[in-house]
Amino acid sequence: MSTRRRIAITLIVLAVCLLIAGILLAPVFLNLDHYRPQVISYFEENTGKKVEIDRLSLTLFPQVTVHFQGFGVKSPPLFPPSYIVKVSRADAVLDFWALLHRNVVIRSVVLEDPEINLVSDPDGPWNFENPETKNSKNTFPLGIIDKVALHRGHLIMSNLLPSDAAGPVFFEAHDITSELDRVDLAAIVNPASPSLNGLGYWKATRLRFGVVETTNVSSKFRLESRAVFFTDMKADTYQGKATGDFSVSVAKSHPTFKADARISGINMAHLLASFHETRGIMTGKLEGDLKLAGEIEHSISPLAGMRGSGHVKVTNGEAPHLMLNANLMKLAHFNDLGPAKENPSSFSSISTDLELANLRISSKAIDIDGYGVDVDGSGSVSISGSDELNYQGVAAITTKQGFLTNTIARLEGAKLKDGKIMFPFRIEGTIVHPKFSKGSND
Repeated sequence: MSTRRRIAITLIVLAVCLLIAGILLAPVFLNLDHYRPQVISYFEENTGKKVEIDRLSLTLFPQVTVHFQGFGVKSPPLFPPSYIVKVSRADAVLDFWALLHRNVVIRSVVLEDPEINLVSDPDGPWNFENPETKNSKNTFPLGIIDKVALHRGHLIMSNLLPSDAAGPVFFEAHDITSELDRVDLAAIVNPASPSLNGLGYWKATRLRFGVVETTNVSSKFRLESRAVFFTDMKADTYQGKATGDFSVSVAKSHPTFKADARISGINMAHLLASFHETRGIMTGKLEGDLKLAGEIEHSISPLAGMRGSGHVKVTNGEAPHLMLNANLMKLAHFNDLGPAKENPSSFSSISTDLELANLRISSKAIDIDGYGVDVDGSGSVSISGSDELNYQGVAAITTKQGFLTNTIARLEGAKLKDGKIMFPFRIEGTIVHPKFSKGSND
């Protein structure tokens, strides 16, 4: 090998070593934390919020990455003191070739242990919005981030009351794992942006909406500037399963939501225990489909305006307060209670349609198969706190009675059809204290 070639190889090796050393030592000489005040100022200018960053650092290998320690964004003065988002660590991968041209392009962001707290004011704005950006088209000149990942996240959503005091939490999710593609930071804080701001998947160990809780939640996830959409959602709930779609929109002064769910195997006792006023009124297994929607109000009962419809069926249960079998048969003065004697509060199935509006659940067709009693009825129940019942129907006594009992029953207004005594009835009173009475044949 010639001397010239040896020198050339030596220079190449030396250059490579210097390049590697430069990459490894650059973070030492380039103390990014020195520029922390300027970075904070940049975020504050573009979000209109107070921003905290405990520490900044930079690594160049294997990718150019900016590390944020203790990153937090505070709610504006309109809201009670709180953080909109607080992250223990965030890693932002930058485009190296864009940096060479003095452009900052974020390729991906990973958020560790993020805590997200979204609050709505009665006058309309949310704490994450920057009202000054309504006419701005380029609030964050960073472009679209290819991928954003969340690990062990927590999300809470609530409204302020008209007094500006903190209202109850209406939505929360814990231990979130999510990965979104094509995230637009500018659109998220800009109330005027209609664009799609992220698309991916979403998982949570526990999720609560109102008082209803689910676990092991997974879904596809779509983020827009004014709405979030959970589609193909699957979850465990009250020892059963739930599937469907769910969305929340913040496009108006009052947030709105929609849910389209299918449920199966739900333990009624566990479900009703979530609603203190209905605790212990029924057991059994619930299945069916439900559609719910409504505004989320700025009140201590944010879901009071919920409306919906559906069809449900409860099997192999009991209604201890109702004592349907025994009460209906005693109402007809029957002595031979048959199966009702052994199962006074039990039923094999209850099938019904549901209409929810104005804090009242109405049903046009209720089919109850009891023990010794079959019922076809209709009516409604208040869920405003009064628990007022207003039901009517026709009961068919399946237990065979003696001639005298049948005769007396017919004299009192009952009819004999297909060998069964049938008579109209009403149920009034409350869920805990129902009152049975004979109805009219009209």
